[in-house]
Amino acid sequence: MPINILMPALSPTMEKGNLARWLKKEGDTVKSGDVLAEIETDKATMEVEAIDEGVLAKIVVPDGTQDVAVNALIGIIASEGEDAKTVGAGGGAAAPAKAADKPAAAPAAAAPSTPAAAPAAAAPAASAGARLFASPLARRLAKDARIDLARVTGTGPHGRIVERDIKAAVAGGTAAPLATAPAAKAAAPAGMSDETIKKFFEAGSFEEIPHDSMRKTIARRLVEAKTTIPHFYLTVDCELDTLLGAREAINNAAPKSKDGKPEYKVSVNDFVIKALAVALQRVPDANVTWTEATMLKHKHSDIGVAVSIPGGLITPVIRKAETKGLAAISNEMKDYAARARARKLKPEEYQGGSSAVSNLGMFGIKNFSAVINPPHATILAVGAGEQRVVVKKGAPVVATVMSVTLSTDHRAVDGALGAELISAFKSLIENPMGMLV
Repeated sequence: MPINILMPALSPTMEKGNLARWLKKEGDTVKSGDVLAEIETDKATMEVEAIDEGVLAKIVVPDGTQDVAVNALIGIIASEGEDAKTVGAGGGAAAPAKAADKPAAAPAAAAPSTPAAAPAAAAPAASAGARLFASPLARRLAKDARIDLARVTGTGPHGRIVERDIKAAVAGGTAAPLATAPAAKAAAPAGMSDETIKKFFEAGSFEEIPHDSMRKTIARRLVEAKTTIPHFYLTVDCELDTLLGAREAINNAAPKSKDGKPEYKVSVNDFVIKALAVALQRVPDANVTWTEATMLKHKHSDIGVAVSIPGGLITPVIRKAETKGLAAISNEMKDYAARARARKLKPEEYQGGSSAVSNLGMFGIKNFSAVINPPHATILAVGAGEQRVVVKKGAPVVATVMSVTLSTDHRAVDGALGAELISAFKSLIENPMGMLV
């Protein structure tokens, strides 16, 4: 039976991707685990591996194709004993997906070849207690339509339940109709059309540069964040002189590698990451994520750190940052930043997290308010440390001061709780030994 190669969902939010290039040609023999193609998402370039062996019979989506929908057919592998030319000539549009390794699935002969023919409950997709394989989109559609995934037969790779299976289940009438699902959210007001905007400017006075997938995703998520998350902001000034002294002492004590370079060089941003992580542990009610049904209260402080890359930004996550030393955080961030700029981060390295840090201090920005990155409930915007005149014991003195602004999701972190969190952060920054013990 031919094996369909589908555009994979490389993240929970991925809807489309670009097929950068094929690493195999039609007629090439492939083995399980062989890299077949490279897929570009808005954040990184990922590899698609073969799930079985055979011959690459047909490339359906050629190199360089953009905006290929998740689960779309991109190629076909002829299984052992099949004529690759015959399989390839058939186009593969109606070829059933590979059903091998499908847990407790119906016999392959009964597997539907098109979504319209897929019965909702022809056979249970998994026995009791067995793991259900389903795409994030399929799970969301099933939840909205009140469908028991255990009653759906998957037609994706290895029996994975995909979007078409859920739609077929709804159409088959064995599940609750979509009309009973929660009403869709109202669409955000549309802005001016492209043509209207262009009329404001003289013809020939500008160059049109198409948006790439990263810029489109950033635009969509920022609009979503600002229209669905009720932001509010808290700003404090933190004195840095004690921290700067501790930083100098730590860096001076760094051991040297064989080439004579220090094994680590801690930055102010590393202290900021650590301080926010510890502060979230001290104020655990703020270490949360909002969902419509529940509040997710996180056990660890997984801190995302905004990194600027060509065409946009990405937020790699320092996992369990409260448990890591400053040197470990520093080295991990340097590795993340280098691989982020090369678009080599893995999805699990930049997805999730419980809060985030955005630092524009190195650009001389005094203070700003950052947009929350879902599913986080908070983000800390960090400005530049600068010498300012402050009053101590009734007398003016010069101190190094850094302004920070905490953006919070008011549904999850209200004013008093946000103030408690940012006060804990300020205390740790001004007394850095508190985060080292």
